[in-house]
Amino acid sequence: QVQLVESGGGLVQAGGSLRLSCAASGRTFGLYAMGWFRQAPGKEREFVAAISLSGGRTRYPDSVKGRFTISRDNAKNTAYLQMNSLQPEDTAVYYCAATHNYVLGDSARRFDYWGQGTQVTVSS
Repeated sequence: QVQLVESGGGLVQAGGSLRLSCAASGRTFGLYAMGWFRQAPGKEREFVAAISLSGGRTRYPDSVKGRFTISRDNAKNTAYLQMNSLQPEDTAVYYCAATHNYVLGDSARRFDYWGQGTQVTVSS
């Protein structure tokens, strides 16, 4: 099993930045993909970013491309999400996800492990 703990959420004004962290523990060896999803009230969970084990492959939806950057430090078993130019529509609970499977997916069903989430609120 893998445990994921997110941190770094908070309240920020539109145009501001936040960096989320996701610390993994447990069976972290060979944890291939790590990713971020978000869910706003009344909406479905939405893919935000994913990164491969080496960091050489990343995926983003158009809604965050150019504003968000995912990275990982395997020595620390931690993934990060740098979020710039935040807008009110980015307000959501952000979840970290991971899988040992050799797939860099953009669907929640591709990920096996999930954190509890961290709230990001962007004020206008």
